[in-house]
Amino acid sequence: MDTFKLEILTPNGEIYNGEALSVVLPGKEGEFGVLAGHASLTTLLEAGVVDIEKEDKSVESIVINWGVVQVDEEKVIILVEGAAAIRGENESEIAQALDEAKKLINEVADSSSAIATVSAKIESAAQRLI
Repeated sequence: MDTFKLEILTPNGEIYNGEALSVVLPGKEGEFGVLAGHASLTTLLEAGVVDIEKEDKSVESIVINWGVVQVDEEKVIILVEGAAAIRGENESEIAQALDEAKKLINEVADSSSAIATVSAKIESAAQRLI
């Protein structure tokens, strides 16, 4: 199984650092996926959900407001201004993570359709955890 190193960094520190099988990113031109061995690229990201497929096949979702991603054949580094991981050990932690994610998106999204789209993705990510 081919994996790559994935880091997600914010001004407040690291929000994710580990191996991944794949990652789906909210690019300016639309969503795109990255697998191990991907061609090098650097591109802007917009508000949305980063879905990380981990080595155990579980998926972790992290909501970002905007940023940039740098991809090379062995690693992916995502630099974002703000991020909220949708994770938790119990329903109240997950609910709190959802609130943070929605707040983050509402601050940056300039259209209600963008907010609705990302909110729907946030809800489906949360359903996987419950």
